[in-house]
Amino acid sequence: MSKLVIVESPNKIKSIQKYLGEGYSVMASKGHVRDLPKSSLGIDIDHGFTPNYKNMPDKKEVIKSLKAAAGEADFVYLATDPDREGEAISWHLAQILGLSLEQNNRVYFNEITKTGIKNGMAQPRKLNLSLVNAQQARRVLDRIVGYKLSPFLWKKVKSGLSAGRVQSVALRMMVDREREIEAFVPQEYWTIDADLKKGNSPFTAKFYGRGGEKMEISNGQQAALIEKELKNADYTVSNLKKSDKNRQPAPPFTTSTMQQEAARRFGFTGQRTMRVAQSLYEGVNIKGHGFTGLITYMRTDSLRISEEARAQANDVILDKFGKKYLPEKPRYFKSKATAQDAHEAIRPSVPSLAPSDIKDSLTSDQYKLYKLIWDRFIASLMANEVLSVVSVDIAAGEYNFKAGKSDVKFDGFSVLYTEGKDEDDAKSGKLPELAVGDRLTVKDIKSDKHYTQPPSRYSEATLIKALDENGIGRPSTYAPILSNIISKDYIERDKKTLKPTALGMIVIDLLKDNFNKIVDTKFTASMEESLDKIEEGEYDYLQVVNDFYKYFEKILKGAEEKMEGKKIQVPVEETDEICELCGKKMVVRSGRFGKFLACPGYPECKNTKPLPENEIKQPCPKCGGKLVSRISKKGKRFYGCSNYPNCDFAAPSLPTGEVCKECGSFILKGARGKDYCQNADCPTRKSAEKAEK
Repeated sequence: MSKLVIVESPNKIKSIQKYLGEGYSVMASKGHVRDLPKSSLGIDIDHGFTPNYKNMPDKKEVIKSLKAAAGEADFVYLATDPDREGEAISWHLAQILGLSLEQNNRVYFNEITKTGIKNGMAQPRKLNLSLVNAQQARRVLDRIVGYKLSPFLWKKVKSGLSAGRVQSVALRMMVDREREIEAFVPQEYWTIDADLKKGNSPFTAKFYGRGGEKMEISNGQQAALIEKELKNADYTVSNLKKSDKNRQPAPPFTTSTMQQEAARRFGFTGQRTMRVAQSLYEGVNIKGHGFTGLITYMRTDSLRISEEARAQANDVILDKFGKKYLPEKPRYFKSKATAQDAHEAIRPSVPSLAPSDIKDSLTSDQYKLYKLIWDRFIASLMANEVLSVVSVDIAAGEYNFKAGKSDVKFDGFSVLYTEGKDEDDAKSGKLPELAVGDRLTVKDIKSDKHYTQPPSRYSEATLIKALDENGIGRPSTYAPILSNIISKDYIERDKKTLKPTALGMIVIDLLKDNFNKIVDTKFTASMEESLDKIEEGEYDYLQVVNDFYKYFEKILKGAEEKMEGKKIQVPVEETDEICELCGKKMVVRSGRFGKFLACPGYPECKNTKPLPENEIKQPCPKCGGKLVSRISKKGKRFYGCSNYPNCDFAAPSLPTGEVCKECGSFILKGARGKDYCQNADCPTRKSAEKAEK
């Protein structure tokens, strides 16, 4: 018998074909094959919110090939990704290929390994229509909001804007935070440190309070009065506590925590992290192993791991670190209540494949992320770190100081991995050997003035964390949400933080005034819960969509009546740069390649020029014009000629000014001094890439 297995990504084909062997052929749908039309709402609201799916034009040849292969096969397995989207893709494939929904033809692979493929093929089942309905409900709700709310923004603000059921809530969170920062009033407070000595051993203690009660010092006069009294006080150790503190490792990664940690450690965007994780899941050609899936499925919010994987990890721990690094009892992590437990946590598919052993087969990004996942998973099953903690109370007349330190008694899991933090922890100070009753010598008393700080802007890591904690979106949606908000110029990156633009703030103010519940975090989280209930078969798809639509239609009508004839102007950022054509002060505008200077006299004056900070002193090697630093639609920096479109020079890095002797293309500056030819097909570049590998 000939059996056809259809997966989503072509990158999986070699790995899966290797494990299935003869009698099977593996093909890829390359993602979705049907979707709602782009030119219309595509939902029959009056007849049960029926979606009008169309075959995607760019999948015409894929569909043709799949139909031909399915017609010749004795049996067709649908092996798309193991989540809502994957289930929906399998359902669409079943419709297109005429497959029965009563067949046990749906299989899924939690990992692309021999075991993962074997287990998946051994447990075929029917398509889960509850899962399909949950995906359809999300798609329909998102389409209704996007197609009806976006035109409202076009009429009231400007064309080209978009609103989304989830993206607008994420934007609101950032705008609300910015408003908090703007409204923040700093409060003065003071701290007092005492530089003390026992014998010849110095240490620092921090002011705590008076009479054993914590005390806040709010002004300099109060601080000076206390400092004066402290200078004449006797300092004595009044209490001392020693203890051992056990610190548990972080659990293995979920999608959210993986994106957070990759952002903290490597500065990866969510999209970059997910792209690299997808490649690790689908399979990499590993020397000595062939194509191998290196991690389990990367869209999950479960912390569960299989007992087989646990046993394999324990063997790694014993081999690399020794018996004392295994905990006395196995450690189990509890997933949050809303987690979907269909998949395990993100872990290495083959724990025995240490990152250092396969580094030569991986790209730089793949190695970084695989090592992060491998380290975190192995560490999660290791023994606790044990800290020796000393806490000291010091009496100084009526006042109290505190000092302390913590030393690592046993490194445990921290020998391999410690979780990154969004804010630095307080450092542990030095402390001599002390005992209750010890009299201490005062070297100096120092008081310092401080001001309370406003809340921090979101970074990509902290925004993902906040979305996850508030139940906004699903693990697979965090990266595209952020990418979409940035592409619409609603937010911009300010070093490592995310800052709402004037446009983003205007859009949210308008949505809050007219659609407050739609962009409310609690309401959006409740909608996510409803989608989960549809998936679990507890809620009816039609009822959930109908209830939402009735409410949404009512407030949309009210907003249109309220805003009739009104238009909101987006403030422009005026600069001191004078337009040489008409004399007006130029303003900052945003375009497909980021911000630029434009004449406010448009359309009479169409003068534009790059922002001064984006101009590169080095000339364009093609025409001699100025080079400009720009950002592509995918968020990547490149260098293009300011004379575009008359000159089309563009490159991912700066030109050296030299020309390739082999093909005549321009030589570009590479990392670590390794310059390279701009022409990807140049023999010199191919040989250099081969040598690099």
